Amino acid sequence: MKKFSVLLAILFLSLLSCTKESETPTEKTLDRTANLKGPGDSANEFLSDSKFKNLKIEIGYVTGFKPTDSAISEFTSMLSERIHKDNIAITYQELPSPGKDSLSVQEIFELEQEHRSVYNNGDTLGLYIYFSDAPSDNDKAEDDLVTLGAVYKNTSMVIYEATIRKLASRSMLISSAQVEAATLSHEAGHLFGLVNLGTPMVNEHHDPEAEHHCIEDNCLMRAELQFGGGIAKMLASKGGRTPGFGVECILDLRANGGK
Repeated sequence: MKKFSVLLAILFLSLLSCTKESETPTEKTLDRTANLKGPGDSANEFLSDSKFKNLKIEIGYVTGFKPTDSAISEFTSMLSERIHKDNIAITYQELPSPGKDSLSVQEIFELEQEHRSVYNNGDTLGLYIYFSDAPSDNDKAEDDLVTLGAVYKNTSMVIYEATIRKLASRSMLISSAQVEAATLSHEAGHLFGLVNLGTPMVNEHHDPEAEHHCIEDNCLMRAELQFGGGIAKMLASKGGRTPGFGVECILDLRANGGK
C-alpha cells in the first residue's frame, strides 16, 4: 500500500510538471520598440547596410484602395537607387475600412498597432505603409490644402489614397499612379532623414518656411509635393514624371550612408 502511494505521488508530480511546461509560451513576445521611434531616427539604418542588409515593406490597404502596380514599381526602383539593401521585399494586407470621415495621425498609428505584422527582424528592416480610404483630419479643402502623405514613426508612413484619387480625377495631365509614386518617394525622403530630420545637411538648403523641406528647384523634397495643389502643378509641368532628389539632398543621403 505504501509502495502504491509513492507511485501515485510520482505520477502526480510528473503530470504537474507537464502541465506547467505546456502553459509556458514557446515564442517570445514581439519587440516593437525599434519601430516606435520618431521620423528620421532610422535614417542611417535605411540608407546604409551596416545594420540591416534587407528591407521588407508591408503595405496595408483598405479594400478598394490598393496602390497601383506601376507606382510601387517606381517606388522600389527609387529605393534601389538610393539605399544599400541586398533585397527589397513587399507584402500586401487587405484591411477593412475604419469607417471614418477623416483620420488623425494618432488614429492611423492605432490602426497600425492593430494590423502591422512586419517589424525589424535580424538583418531585415521593416517598413509599414498604410493606404487610407479617408483624408487627413488636417485638410483644408477650401484652401486647396490637402495632405497626400505623412510619416509618423521611424518606419511608418500613411498615404491618403482617397485624397490622391480625388486630386488626380480633377486633372487630365496626371494620374493616380503618378501622384502615388511621387508621394511615396517624398515621404520616404523624410524617413531617410531629409531635410535635416536625422540626416545632417552637408550644405544649407532647408526651406525656412516649411520645416524639413528643401529650397532647390524641382527637388523631390520641396514642400509642395506633400500637398495637393503643389504636386499636381509640378507633375503636370514635368509631363507626369516624378522629380528626383536635388543635388543637395543627394549629398546629404550619401554622407549618411546612402547612394
